[in-house]
Amino acid sequence: MQMDNQLPRKKVPGFCSFRYGLSFLVHCCNVITTAQRACLNLTMVVMVNSTDPHGLPNTSTKKLLDNIKNPVYNWSPDIQGIILSSTFYGFVIIQVPVGYFSGIYSTKKMIGFALCLSSVLSLLIPPAAGIGVAWVIVCRAVQGAAQGIVGTAQFEIYVKWAPPLERGRLTSMSTSGFLLGPFIVLLVTGVICESLGWPMVFYIFGACGCALCLLWFILFYDDPKDHPCISISEKEYITSSLVQQVSSSRQSLPIKAMLKSLPVWAISIGTFTFFWSHIIMTLYTPLFINSTLHVNIKENGFLSSLPYLFAWICGNLVGQLSDFFLTRNILSVIAVRKLFTAAGFLLPAIFGVCLPYLSSSFYGIVIFLILVSATGSFCLGGVLINGLDIAPRYFGFIKACSTLSGMLGGLIASTLTGLILRQDPESAWFKTFILMAAINVTGLIFYLIVAKAEIQDWAKERQHTRL
Repeated sequence: MQMDNQLPRKKVPGFCSFRYGLSFLVHCCNVITTAQRACLNLTMVVMVNSTDPHGLPNTSTKKLLDNIKNPVYNWSPDIQGIILSSTFYGFVIIQVPVGYFSGIYSTKKMIGFALCLSSVLSLLIPPAAGIGVAWVIVCRAVQGAAQGIVGTAQFEIYVKWAPPLERGRLTSMSTSGFLLGPFIVLLVTGVICESLGWPMVFYIFGACGCALCLLWFILFYDDPKDHPCISISEKEYITSSLVQQVSSSRQSLPIKAMLKSLPVWAISIGTFTFFWSHIIMTLYTPLFINSTLHVNIKENGFLSSLPYLFAWICGNLVGQLSDFFLTRNILSVIAVRKLFTAAGFLLPAIFGVCLPYLSSSFYGIVIFLILVSATGSFCLGGVLINGLDIAPRYFGFIKACSTLSGMLGGLIASTLTGLILRQDPESAWFKTFILMAAINVTGLIFYLIVAKAEIQDWAKERQHTRL
């Protein structure tokens, strides 16, 4: 709270300011990259769902035209699994290198070229599928690496663009794009496949990404001091609020100090916990709906998309609320981070444990599914941006390492949930949500005990720790 009292109180344009416009631009980048990654989850259904031999005399003209519009491939379930997971491996491999280099090289160039690469590869996936499955896997793996660059390097933006009292709303606005992307995909992909064919899904999202890439290079600058369009008052407000935290000089990463830092471990374990719940709800919500509500595929898609919509709304509100507490001096920074982390871990655990007992209530299941995902987004104002409080100079690297920890949690959660569902179908969902609740509570206890929100000694300007 000492830092807050030193910040300038001059009234500067808020929501209509340039920094909020850039945050919305990053939001759009996240929507597009998430859509490019997730659309294959649905198009795969029509890419491999035909068992009829092509070209038989009794094949109708309508069927032949549909096969031209929606080419069908003979991919086994194992091959499908490799294709769907290939982006994950590219995403994981690139995390730590991006976290390191994002603090050294131009964020504008890193994100711009990565977004362009991801979009071009999206355009190439339909022809690659026609050539051979290996080319699809290569495209998806490289695309995953490109999307990993976009997803991780963007957090370096807020080191120079986000005043301390606006970090919550700016970061939540941009990162909520990861939630809106799946909602859009679930709504429009099926319609596009039916009317235009599944290749058009990749062409549309790829073209949108290319157009957005042009806007990115035109509108974004690494430092507000260099931007030609920002007002003088806003520029002075941003730079003066960050004068004690941001330096143009770069130092070696204090790896040893980070490994010994309990606040860093609190962020990593908290991110592990968040991804555990998030991945379970992302991957298994359609299956849970199918096993409990027994609806058709279109209704399932619509119901599965609703949690993303409400999580997106809640995520943006969380950013506004967290910064409200700070600007009005109602709570300290650490109190805000712990409050929203507690809400983001405890509420999904409670609502998740209740879900298996609502199997006879259609609306009850839908409402509680929405609540699990929506309340989980409270973490956007808590643990997920805590690294910017303790080490703004190394935020990109800390974010990359914590995301890597989160992906490990997501991988373990998805694998373990699959094993539980196969071995014990009757009580599987109860065990899944009980385990999720246990992980959430354990992660929360550790975070509440050791988390900090002040800049650590090893992250301050006077330190010159070397590798």
